[in-house]
Amino acid sequence: MRWKCGCSYDGTDYSGWQTQDGPMSIQQIIEECLSEIFKKETKVIGSGRTDAGVHAKEQVFHFDFDWKHDPQSLLEAMRSLLPDSVTPVFAEKVDDDFHARFSAVSKWYQYRIYLGRATALEARYSWALYGDLDFEAMARAISQLKGSHDFGAFAANRGIEYESTVRKMCRSEMLQEGNFLSLNFQADGFLYKMVRSLAGTIANVGLGRLSLDGFSMLLKTAKRTPMVFVAPAKGLCLKKVYY
Repeated sequence: MRWKCGCSYDGTDYSGWQTQDGPMSIQQIIEECLSEIFKKETKVIGSGRTDAGVHAKEQVFHFDFDWKHDPQSLLEAMRSLLPDSVTPVFAEKVDDDFHARFSAVSKWYQYRIYLGRATALEARYSWALYGDLDFEAMARAISQLKGSHDFGAFAANRGIEYESTVRKMCRSEMLQEGNFLSLNFQADGFLYKMVRSLAGTIANVGLGRLSLDGFSMLLKTAKRTPMVFVAPAKGLCLKKVYY
C-alpha cells in the first residue's frame, strides 16, 4: 500500500530534506517517526531536496506500508511523535505507480526579502536588505525568466553533470506586501541552488550592482560569473509540489 503525505517544516536547525552525514535531516526525522509507529524500519522518498536552512510549507513524500487504519489516524500518530518544527499536513492512499519525485509536474518556491532591518522573527524566515532597491529593474529581471531557458548560470556546482540545464519556468513574479518582497518561481524542475542564485542575482540588480543587460546576458550565455550571488537559505520556502 502506497501513501502520499505532505509536511511543513522550519528548516533552520536541519541539514535539509535528504538524509546525509552531519546534522539531522527532515527525512531522517520522518523515517524515525514512521518506524516507531509501524514498529518496522520505514524509508520515505521526497519530491526533491531542500538545502540546509530552507523551509517548506508543503513538501511531499511517499512510502509503502499496509497501514490498516484511516489517513487521519496516521496524521494523528505522526503529530504525536514529530517535533514542533516538522508538521504533517495531509496523508492519503495512492496508486502504487505514484512517485513523489517522478510524478511531479512542477514546484513552486518562494523567496522572501525583508526591506530594512528585520526583527528576530522576521530574520528567521527572510533575507533582510538595507538601502534603496530599484523595484522596477528587479521586476523586469524576474519577468525575463518565464518560459524555457538554459539556467546553467544559476546552477551551483555540486560535482555532478546535468543531462540538461534547460528548465521551463511557468511562473516568475515579484510581489510586495508591506516590508516584504516575495519572489515566486514555479517550474518543471530546479537546479542545485537555482532559486537562491536567482534571488541573490535579482537582488544585485535591485542594488545597482548588476545591470539589466548583465542579467540578460547571464540568462543568454548560461555561464556562471561572480555576479551570480547565492541568497541565504533562510529566505527560501518550498510552497507546493504539483502533480
